[in-house]
Amino acid sequence: MAQTFTGRKRIRKFFGKIKEVAQMPNLIEVQKASYDQFLQIEEPKGGRVDDGLQAVFKSVFPISDFSGAAMLEFVKYEFEQPKYDVDECRQRGMTFAAPLKVTLRLIVFDVDPDTGAKSVKDIKEQDVYTGDIPLMTMNGTFIVNGTERVIVSQMHRSPGVFFDHDKGKTHSSGKLL
Repeated sequence: MAQTFTGRKRIRKFFGKIKEVAQMPNLIEVQKASYDQFLQIEEPKGGRVDDGLQAVFKSVFPISDFSGAAMLEFVKYEFEQPKYDVDECRQRGMTFAAPLKVTLRLIVFDVDPDTGAKSVKDIKEQDVYTGDIPLMTMNGTFIVNGTERVIVSQMHRSPGVFFDHDKGKTHSSGKLL
C-alpha cells in the first residue's frame, strides 16, 4: 500500500494498467535540507561549516571601535530547546521557534598614545540572547502565531500596475497585472 510523506495511509485506486512506474519523490526534502544546512542545529558547536548562519556571523564579526580600544568577536552560537512543541504552538497561537544564544568575546585594549602599540587590558566572554529563530516542522512548514505557513519562492515578481497618460490632456489610464 502506498504511503504519503506524512506517514498517513491513504487508499489509492489505480484505473490504469501499469500499477506504479516510479516512486513518488519527496519534494519537501530539498526545503528541509536547505533550512537545516542554514541553521546547522545538529552540528557540534566547534565543528560547524562556514555556511549559513555561521557564515553570517563570521562576515559581521569582529567589530572594532573607531579608536581601536575595543573589539567584539564572535565565538559560537547555539540553539536552546523550543519552549513549546508544534501542537502546543498551534493551540496557543504562538510561533514554533527556538531561542538563539550567541557567545561573544569583548577584548579591551590599552593603546599607547605615543607609539600606538596595543596591549590587552581585559577580555570578557558572555552568552547573549539574540532572539527566537522559527523552526521548520517535519512537514516542511513553519508555525507563525499558531498558523501553519509555507515559504514559496518566487522567480520573478510581477510589476503590478502601469499608469499612462496622453501627453498633458485630461485622459489617463492604468493597467493592472
